Amino acid sequence: MTPTQTYWLEHAWLDTHVEPGVAVDTTDGRITAVRTGIPTPPPGAEILRGLTLPGLANAHSHAFHRALRGTVQVGSGTFWTWREVMYATADRLTPDRYHALARAVYAEMALAGITAVGEFHYVHHAPGGTPYADPNAMGEALIAAAADAGIRITLLDTAYLSSGFGQPPSTHQLRFSDGSADAWAERCSVLKERDHARIGAAIHSVRAVPADQLATVARWAEERRAPLHVHLSEQTAENEACLEVHGCTPTQLLALHGVLGPRTTGVHNTHLTAEDISLIGGSGTGTCMCPTTERDLADGIGPAVALQNEGSPLSLGSDSHAVIDLLEEARAMELNERLRTRTRGHWTAAALLRAASADGHAALGWDGVGTLETGARADFTTIALDSVRTAGPLPRLGAETAVFAATAADVRHTVVAGRHIVRDGTHMLVPDVPQALSRAVEALRA
Repeated sequence: MTPTQTYWLEHAWLDTHVEPGVAVDTTDGRITAVRTGIPTPPPGAEILRGLTLPGLANAHSHAFHRALRGTVQVGSGTFWTWREVMYATADRLTPDRYHALARAVYAEMALAGITAVGEFHYVHHAPGGTPYADPNAMGEALIAAAADAGIRITLLDTAYLSSGFGQPPSTHQLRFSDGSADAWAERCSVLKERDHARIGAAIHSVRAVPADQLATVARWAEERRAPLHVHLSEQTAENEACLEVHGCTPTQLLALHGVLGPRTTGVHNTHLTAEDISLIGGSGTGTCMCPTTERDLADGIGPAVALQNEGSPLSLGSDSHAVIDLLEEARAMELNERLRTRTRGHWTAAALLRAASADGHAALGWDGVGTLETGARADFTTIALDSVRTAGPLPRLGAETAVFAATAADVRHTVVAGRHIVRDGTHMLVPDVPQALSRAVEALRA
């Protein structure tokens, strides 16, 4: 048992309101007591000035896409032209290069208040599709990178078997493919969970996993009670091709093969029919919105309000990492709806914070995260209330300040499992995160 560490929170978001002067005791990675009405820090307490929130959950990440930032924004194009640039970057990944990049990316996430990441991982093998000596070398590199950066990870090991309906993998995609869903299941069954790591599953998309193999992936996740994620209706072209080949939408195809359900999360869920929305919500399937990527790639605005109204829990992800800022993702989800409907207030700030924290952790298979209460995992983050963005509002309006004014640059502290990972804006395990990012990205350009 580790000694009790007390954190004194100048202001804390306690699910429904902001409370000043809160002492939080942590032992063995859990919160053992939450004491309110503590106006001054107890002796020996770590002092967190600002507004402390539950740790944020990045429910959808492709770590290597971080190397594309600032390059794919040049000129015009579509998702499909962007994809060609992405493939070229993926071709240059090795386990060591991926570890270095992911370590830096996950450290950037910690600096942004993110305490858990869902890594949608499909770069499994060497270029050309030859397995490494350890067939899970790339996945293990990501798990190690998260440990080195001090955050939790759910490795969503992804089945990616074809380039399109009835089409074999392209040259670039050979390293993504295990050949069949059975071979995929055999490989990822070897992966082991750790204190900081969960193993989940993913279907890249209905175009990348043949219909007759969808159930194999779903069954693997069901047997392990593991989270299952899937890119769903991100592009209208995918919908059109699915209708042509199968006579139904991607959502309907997933439903037919038993993929939908409470442990499943559809990522993007952008171009849906009314029936699709009912199927997703009625089955309890979650929705992970990635607004900064969806707008960067000109994908469109998904029907998040309608999905939630039908029963689909909402989470958030930074996906391609055009930016890494879960507060911006939360803000963008609301502001996108305002632009589309020309009305305001689709979600409260509290509801948006739940999507960025508790519901995101649940989508990644982490229990007891996303709330500051006794028994919960001791994961939390503190934003400054005295920056040029956050100064002025009353502290009691902390949720609104966090969502509608603050950015990742305002994060001052991040605590994971009771361990101070970011202190006063400095990462305690990765001393120079910008330099680590620069070196890792440059290695992929060599």
